[in-house]
Amino acid sequence: MSATPASGEVDRWRALMRAARLVSPRRGQLIFSIVLGAGAILAAVGLLAVAGVLISKAALQPEILTLTIFTVGVRALAFARALLRYGERLVSHDLAFRVLADLRVRFFERLIPLVPEGLRGVRSGDVLSRFVGDVDTLQDLYLRAIGPPLIGILTIAVLAVAVAIVLPAGAVVLIAGMLIAGLLVPALAARAGRRSGLREAPARAQLSAELVELVSGAGELAVYGREQQWAQRIEMADAKLAATERPGAWISGVTSGMGVAIGGVAMVAVAAIGVQATADGRLDGVLLAGIVFLTIGAFEAVVGLPDAAQRLTACAQAAARLESITEAPVPVSDPAAPIPVTIGGSLNFENVTVRFEGRAQAALSDVSAAMAPGSRIALVGASGAGKTTLASCAVRFLDPSSGRVTLGGTDIRELSQDALRSAVRLVSQEAYLFTTTIAQNVRLAAPEASEEQIIAALTRAGLGPWIASLPRGIETLVGEEGAEVSGGQRGRIALARGFIAPSQVVILDEPTANLDAAGARDLLSAIGSERSDRRAMLVITHTVEGLEEFDEIIVLEAGAVVERGTWGELIAAEGALARLSAAA
Repeated sequence: MSATPASGEVDRWRALMRAARLVSPRRGQLIFSIVLGAGAILAAVGLLAVAGVLISKAALQPEILTLTIFTVGVRALAFARALLRYGERLVSHDLAFRVLADLRVRFFERLIPLVPEGLRGVRSGDVLSRFVGDVDTLQDLYLRAIGPPLIGILTIAVLAVAVAIVLPAGAVVLIAGMLIAGLLVPALAARAGRRSGLREAPARAQLSAELVELVSGAGELAVYGREQQWAQRIEMADAKLAATERPGAWISGVTSGMGVAIGGVAMVAVAAIGVQATADGRLDGVLLAGIVFLTIGAFEAVVGLPDAAQRLTACAQAAARLESITEAPVPVSDPAAPIPVTIGGSLNFENVTVRFEGRAQAALSDVSAAMAPGSRIALVGASGAGKTTLASCAVRFLDPSSGRVTLGGTDIRELSQDALRSAVRLVSQEAYLFTTTIAQNVRLAAPEASEEQIIAALTRAGLGPWIASLPRGIETLVGEEGAEVSGGQRGRIALARGFIAPSQVVILDEPTANLDAAGARDLLSAIGSERSDRRAMLVITHTVEGLEEFDEIIVLEAGAVVERGTWGELIAAEGALARLSAAA
């Protein structure tokens, strides 16, 4: 039973190492930030040491000119510290943000081929949390976990040499204190914060998922009076996230206190050694204050390491969650040498069977259909019959478990996905409208389309009178996610995209979903009878009225073809289509 957690932990830390290696292309920038960071700390320590010597020297009331070098040194080091710290912050944050940008691009590029079939079971809010929250969490890796330890090592080495020259015994105490504060305390912080670090990312993902669903379904929740229940769900998710972060805050406070305490003990010990060395004549008394102040400032090099170590577990968890998406198996992939698309060919389904993992019944069973140029085919069936699954096979969102789909006689698995989806256009049931104008939403399918072409496509989709009634016509804004248009208008705008898109085949998935019975019948009748468009069209619908002009109607039940033919033939047969028509 213990093998599984261990295996998971190895995966997390390996994912973290792979995330850390993303800095490699910018290693020069990393080295520069380390040098600047070490220089800033050394300038700060030097400022304290020189100030201590200046105070001690001034107490002896020497000639004022003998203090000039120290006053100049204090000013120079103060300026150097500020400039070096600014430079380090600028370079390190620029490095981190560039790596995070690369990581987001990589995540998005890997996300594209997974949509939609490769993300079954993953909530959209969880994907958003990974894309935003988990990537942001990795800031700590690039800002606090990679550079600062290297800065600490470089700083310790320089300070150890400097103190050893003046007070060898003090150097031993300083090194010991900094190693304890820089190694032991971070190790304790990492161990103590491991549990909360593992729980933080999933808790944040749950909160994001709940918020996305709340915003998306706000209208329905308001209609049915469930706002309070969902508000409680959000509060519970928020409380869970706060509960995972609270132990980390306590651990951060305790380890910070430990670091201060260790620094204080080291300072007292170095002061005691320095006093004894001064009494023995082995150390100039003027240098004593400088050594003590140097010890105080030296711990700036390691003060942030416990917090960085504590955050490593959360970073590892975030890296693993990102990799679970970026390394997920892609449902379909392009061939090594894609074949060009044949112009003017038929789209054929040949004995297509689709089985989803974990389901006993096939989503599609031995389905065949032929779509010649200019044909109008209707795929009819109740919800869950497998209609959309067949459409997904046509554009290679997924590949059949057996059988094949061909375009112009070529298996579509031998075509590039981009070329296939340019030739076979799918207008999905859940069409998304962007927050822009009607024209721009239609032009998404044909960027070079003219205003006349857009109006013609919208008119063909049944929106001509509505567009003519709008003061701004096709330049009317649709609102955020199409909030300013009705569900039927949304579907027809999406339909216009399909009409205007350059392609050989158009697949319309439930174009009548948001229309009333009369509107649905008129739209289907217009699609079936309008033959000036010589492209093949497959209409997926559960509406059966208005299909009289279609060349073939295929009826699916439980993923299998139960009958096929023209409207007249199937109604006369009094089979599945006749029953669907009677029930409408």
